[in-house]
Amino acid sequence: MYTTRILPVPDPDSLGRFRPLPAPSSTTISSSPQSVLDHWDAAESAPGLEALVTAADHIRTTDVPVGFPTETVYGLGADATRTDAVRGIFSVKGRPSDNPLIVHVCDLDMLRGLLGDGKNLPDIYRPLVERFWPGPLTILLPVPSSDSSDAAGAPKWTLAPEVTAGLPTFGARLPASPLTRTLIRLADAPLAGPSANASTRPSPTTAQHVVDDLNGRIEVVLDGGACGVGVESTVVDGLCDPPVILRPGGISLAELRTVPGWERVERAYDDVAQGGNRSKGVAEKKEEEELKPRAPGMKYKHYSPKARVVLYEGWRAVNSSTLSQADLVADIGSAGQQAGTVGVVRTSTWPALEGLEKRSAGTTNGNITSAESNGDGAVTYNLEEYTLPFGTAVLELDLGRDLSSIAHGLFSALRDLDARGADVILIEGIDDRGDDMAAAVMNRLRKAASEVR
Repeated sequence: MYTTRILPVPDPDSLGRFRPLPAPSSTTISSSPQSVLDHWDAAESAPGLEALVTAADHIRTTDVPVGFPTETVYGLGADATRTDAVRGIFSVKGRPSDNPLIVHVCDLDMLRGLLGDGKNLPDIYRPLVERFWPGPLTILLPVPSSDSSDAAGAPKWTLAPEVTAGLPTFGARLPASPLTRTLIRLADAPLAGPSANASTRPSPTTAQHVVDDLNGRIEVVLDGGACGVGVESTVVDGLCDPPVILRPGGISLAELRTVPGWERVERAYDDVAQGGNRSKGVAEKKEEEELKPRAPGMKYKHYSPKARVVLYEGWRAVNSSTLSQADLVADIGSAGQQAGTVGVVRTSTWPALEGLEKRSAGTTNGNITSAESNGDGAVTYNLEEYTLPFGTAVLELDLGRDLSSIAHGLFSALRDLDARGADVILIEGIDDRGDDMAAAVMNRLRKAASEVR
């Protein structure tokens, strides 16, 4: 057991800056219009820099991962080149070993160091890098050969095999968070960084969420406030034709299709978690065991609170009459008879439970500390508590109607209802038949759900 410390970083935006490298070769990644992203310089002094130095030293000298914020969710970072350090991630999270990890780099120069001198970024990715990096986009790249006889062309960094889970590819991301990039620069190594939660739990969007799951398992959590996006990065594979999305996230299908070469990009993910949300026959289980996920979030049950989750498909509300308050109360009552306290998460068409006996009222900050709730990116939503005539306690939480607010507050809402003792959670899904972030939200909810209606 460790003593887990939260180290605040008060001003992430002052931690460093990008600069282009001099005289880039016409055959390197730097020849793209994104050469400004060639090199990330860490600041020599800045508020919170000492905390990052401490965390980076921890990454270099121990095998215990650290918690760190990105613009998407909080990550659990370790040196991606050291086997023992990467194994520490799997141990701390309780993560299956066949679930690959995303590699975070601080700049294009570090990405070149992973690919090896003379190895170009595949042309299909160049317009994506220009458009979406730094940001919530992960690209799949070939793992360089480790038996190169050309020492001059060998990669500067060699990924630990545990990072790729034995696959011939790895996922790479250049995060938008200056804090993350500075941590990587100070550690002087690419970071393997899945979400900083216990495996299958909702992803953490605050430092406190990390501590809630991993207290005593890790020593350092960097606190950069609440994450701005709220769902993980989009993972794409441009090494096949047509290119595909392996995991929906912060960059939508519609946005990807506006990029040259990506007009035909398709979905290649299953919204149902193979790790426990549906029953399977013996033959299907055997096939599943032989199938390795190509990206995080493709195979196992994810994002689940302790409470049982019942998801109502959002598109059905578009094609049918809106669920009445009487029908919603009846569903709550049925759930309450089987459980105890019922959580209700509203997003768009469900009626408020106004008129019922109210236990208390107010606004919650989704487990966010008072310091974080005053800063940009704080997650806030309305929470009302009711008691139904037959005695069932109800926690009604409204995420609002704005898609970004729903994505931003989703994981915090699930964690908050857990903390408040919900035994079952009824969630109003949203219509995800368009090409926006709704697909990412519903992907997470379907993987969290025990039942979909």
